[in-house]
Parts: sequence; C-alpha cells; structure tokens
Amino acid sequence: MPLPATRPAAECRYDIVSLGEVMLRLDPGEGRVRTARQFNVWEGGGEYNVARGLRRCFGLRAGLVSAFVRDEVGLLLEDLILQGGVDTSMLVWRESDGIGRTVRNGLNFTERGFGVRGAVGCSDRGNTAASQLKAGEVDWDDLFGRQGVRWLHTGGIYAALSETTPEVVIEATKAAQRHGTVVSYDLNYRPSLWKAIGGQAKAQEVNREIANHVDVMLGNEEDFSACLGLEIAGVDDNLEVLPVESFQRMIDTAVEQFPNLKATGTTLRSVRTATRNDWGALAWVDGKFYEATNRVDLEILDRVGGGDSFASGFIYGLMELGDPQLAVEYGAAHGALAMTTPGDTSTARLAEVDKLARGGGARVDR
Repeated sequence: MPLPATRPAAECRYDIVSLGEVMLRLDPGEGRVRTARQFNVWEGGGEYNVARGLRRCFGLRAGLVSAFVRDEVGLLLEDLILQGGVDTSMLVWRESDGIGRTVRNGLNFTERGFGVRGAVGCSDRGNTAASQLKAGEVDWDDLFGRQGVRWLHTGGIYAALSETTPEVVIEATKAAQRHGTVVSYDLNYRPSLWKAIGGQAKAQEVNREIANHVDVMLGNEEDFSACLGLEIAGVDDNLEVLPVESFQRMIDTAVEQFPNLKATGTTLRSVRTATRNDWGALAWVDGKFYEATNRVDLEILDRVGGGDSFASGFIYGLMELGDPQLAVEYGAAHGALAMTTPGDTSTARLAEVDKLARGGGARVDR
C-alpha cells in the first residue's frame, strides 16, 4: 500500500492539486539580469512546479489553485501552464486596473550563475493577485469532496506572501483532511518574504499552526529550524550541510511535536560552485529513515526548481509506488535531472528518472 494512503484514483478528478503563486520568470540565459537585452520566459512557482512535474514527467492528473490578473501577462502565464498540462479551471481571475496599482501579476528575474558567480533572483511580486486571495473565495469542499483530489501540495512561500495567505492555506489543508486528501507542505523558508510581516517569529507562528494539518513535510535543515523552531545542540554553526545523523535527530523532534506527520523529505546539498553541487536526499516514512544515492560533484545548468522536482518525484514514489526507498531515489533523481535544463520545471521523462534512480549513467541513448 502507498504510504501515506491516498484515496482511490477512480473516485477523484485530480491526483494532485497545488495551491500557490505562479510568476513569470525572465531568464537572461548565460548573461546577467543587469546587462540583458533579451530574456527567455518561463512560468514558475514553488508550489506549482510540483504539480507540473507530476503531470509532465509522471503522467498524473494535476490542477492549480491560484489567481492572476486578466491582462496580457496573466494570459501568457495561463498559456504556459496549459502547455505543461496542468488544469487551470480553478484559477481566480482579477480584472486589471490598467497599470497594476491595486493588483498585478508577479515577475521573477533569475540568472543561473556559473562557477564562483552564484545564481541571483530578483522578484517583483508586490500586490499580486495570488497574494490577495482570502479565505472563503475557493470552494474547497466542492474541490476535495464532489470533484475529488488525492493529494494537495502547498508551501511556505505562498504562506509568506501576505497576511491573508496563511488563512487560505489553513482553510485548504483543513478541508483536504476532512475529505481524506493527503496534504504535503514545503517549508521553503525565504527571509525576504517574511521580513515585512513579522520576520522569523511570524514564520514560526504561521508554519507551526499549518504543520498541525500536514501529512508530508518537506524542507532542508534551515527550513525546519527557521520555520518550526527546531534546534540541534552540539552542531557547528559553520557547517555548510548538517550531518545526516543530526538532521535525523531534528526530524525525530519534529515528529514528536507534530505526531500527525506521516513522512518527511529533504534534499541534502553542498554547494561547491554555482555549477557543481553535491546532491542527495533523506526521507523519514512511518518511523524509518531512507537515504538516496549521494551524487558527488553533480554538474548543474540551472539549479532553480531542483527542490521542487525532488518533491514531485518523492510524492510520486509515495503515491504510486508505495516504496519509501524508491520514493526518495526518484525524488533525488528527478531533482538532479531538472537542474540539467533551463527553467524552473522538469523536462525529464519517467523512464529517465527511473534509469537514474536505479543507478543508470549518462551514456548516449541511441
């Protein structure tokens, strides 16, 4: 049986629905934002990327709950999402005021970095439509009840966007629980997002409340510490990556405080340069730890979205394979493959993920 157990697919319209903001990513390619004369555009968002990966790579039925302004940028975002196969029928549309004074669509300028030059992100997302969603605007009981959803994914980026988005997340997760939908949540701590609404103290207040309504918690060691207030004594603060044993103790503490958790997953990343990372993953499922193959000195083209692709592979493994070890291997492999192509989202196929997860190499396929 899959762990945690999901509703039967035949009873549900969607396998996965994500709640979160999607921004238009403007990518200068190999150049820099500050000197660019042209950009490639992609859609991206921490929560959305997971649903898209589960649709395009793993073939599951995916939907998105978010909000856009009905202008040319909003329609471009919708078109990009549709190209990714994610259902947009649940989008909330706002009318444009002409100049974005009261509501707008978010932009995210991101350069990939290379070698000693790290990746750089510059988001422009104030007053976005998704950040202005309020509790009561989405009929969650219809979505999770009448239509049916096996899995809901959301996260701390969306919860940090405004005073109202945590209320939307809590409303959604409670409704999902009422209808037997599994809930996953990626802590995804971003200090810049929390700064204006109470900082780390507010992040912990919000995320600890949300954690009570979550089945599968995702995040790295900084996320668990900053968002949930979990500390590990005796660990050198100068360590770039928390030792696996120390992170296991942190997870044990999280499960003690939030006994509703059925699984956790995290990527283990050590940054050598912007284009060379050590990459691994660790999961806890029903009382046991599982560690993925550690890929030392992994070459990276575009690191953005690697964690989201880990999440979608991990969720697929839990939902469809019912094998925690394969789940963490699929997550790590999918994340690694996502970082070999530009854009926030994966272009991998399931066969490629399966091959890499089972130890396959990079020899030419002819």
